[in-house]
Amino acid sequence: MTAAESVAPQATATNDPADGILGRRHRALTLGIISVVSLIAFEASAVTTAMPVAARALDGIGLYAFAFSAFFTTSLFAMTLSGEWCDRSGPLVPLFTGIAAFGTGLVIAGSAQRMWMFVAGRGVQGVGGGLVIVALYVVVGRAYPERLRASVMASFSAAWVLPVIVGPLVAGTVTEQFGWRWVFLAIPVLVLLPLAVMLPALRALPPGPPAGTPDRRRILLALAVAAGAGLLQYAGQDLTPWALLPAAAGLALLVPCVRRLLPRGTFRARRGLPSVVLLRGIAQGSFVAAESFIPLMLVTERGLSATLAGFSLTGGGLTWALGSYTQSRRRAEPYRERLMCLGMGLVALAVALMAAVLAHGVPVWAAGASWVLGGYGMGLTISSGAVLLLKLSRPGEEGTNAASLQTSDALGSILLVGLAGVLFVSFGGGAGGPGGGPAAAADAAPPHAFAAVFAAAAAFALVGAYVATRLSPREAAGRGVTSVPPAGDPGA
Repeated sequence: MTAAESVAPQATATNDPADGILGRRHRALTLGIISVVSLIAFEASAVTTAMPVAARALDGIGLYAFAFSAFFTTSLFAMTLSGEWCDRSGPLVPLFTGIAAFGTGLVIAGSAQRMWMFVAGRGVQGVGGGLVIVALYVVVGRAYPERLRASVMASFSAAWVLPVIVGPLVAGTVTEQFGWRWVFLAIPVLVLLPLAVMLPALRALPPGPPAGTPDRRRILLALAVAAGAGLLQYAGQDLTPWALLPAAAGLALLVPCVRRLLPRGTFRARRGLPSVVLLRGIAQGSFVAAESFIPLMLVTERGLSATLAGFSLTGGGLTWALGSYTQSRRRAEPYRERLMCLGMGLVALAVALMAAVLAHGVPVWAAGASWVLGGYGMGLTISSGAVLLLKLSRPGEEGTNAASLQTSDALGSILLVGLAGVLFVSFGGGAGGPGGGPAAAADAAPPHAFAAVFAAAAAFALVGAYVATRLSPREAAGRGVTSVPPAGDPGA
């Protein structure tokens, strides 16, 4: 579940069902939007299931983490680019460009003969995904009246539920019966129908307000952040003295640019908005870092099929929705910060329990049970973070602060998945063996390589539990008002 979904407002009922989001006027566009989001969600779920088989087939276990982080790295830049592009020329061109890039990336990944080609395909997918998600939100703002926007936004989250349930099963079956490549190659064809359905409505969109020139500064900052993150990931996978050069270049790009994209005090966990933004990155990164390696661990260490390994994550997707519902209850409002602290504690516990599954004396079904806890914790934390962000934003700064939240989500995923890859390789994962090939690559992933990944993810989740104690801003001396630092301040 992405960050953009979690900032969606609560759905509201309309008085005229015929003119609702599924009424005659909006039905085609609504169904098209839901279909596109569902396919992206299905792809995200399916890739996690098929990835262990793909990495072993391409003899690329050592680059396993890159296959995930490449998507997040390029989408980080594409989200900023899409926002500027949509403001200048409307959402139609960015949306279709993004879908084309997403499909192209799937084809590259599905036809890859080497792991580096697979990683490149995932990067192209990330560009498409970043362009699409922002353009879809602009479409909602221009095509629907204000009273219907909350309902459309709520449908974004609902569109993830079915793919989370059926995605692992379908992807695992296709992988085992037809091969992992068809998990990637079949999806571009499925995108054509929703595009055809929504195209007439998209062409009829009213023009937006006159916009100035694109903010090239923010685009360049986002590009520098993505490049810096990519260099750090490359250096982390190399682990030689020469890797210090790209590592230094990556830090030189990443640190100052991120400080200008996020609220002041973010990395010092300053109370209030900065801690909300920081917590979202920690939560997203720790969860995704662990989740990325779970199917690989279950396939190589516990001998599960790709279908069963992917299916073990399904419960987490369902309880994520349940946790989001729990925090939305009116009676939970006074305890929101405590719920987020509890949520991060549950994530840490779930990851620690997942490490225990490495022991063959622990029943393998414990993997699915532990991820049920982790998903519920994420539902409490991610959705509550969006609510607090809007509550703490000054009027007119909601968009900028929401962009900071998305940046933190993507950056947390990039850095912590990259760190997981470094630890995995450092402890012997993907080192190869005599004769090379997929079997040797699988044997070269010892249990302690997975244990190192899960230990780091659990530790960061515990850090997130501490940050969750700093979400309430301090009151200004004797006046009962709060101070909210602006986004984009260099003092992050």
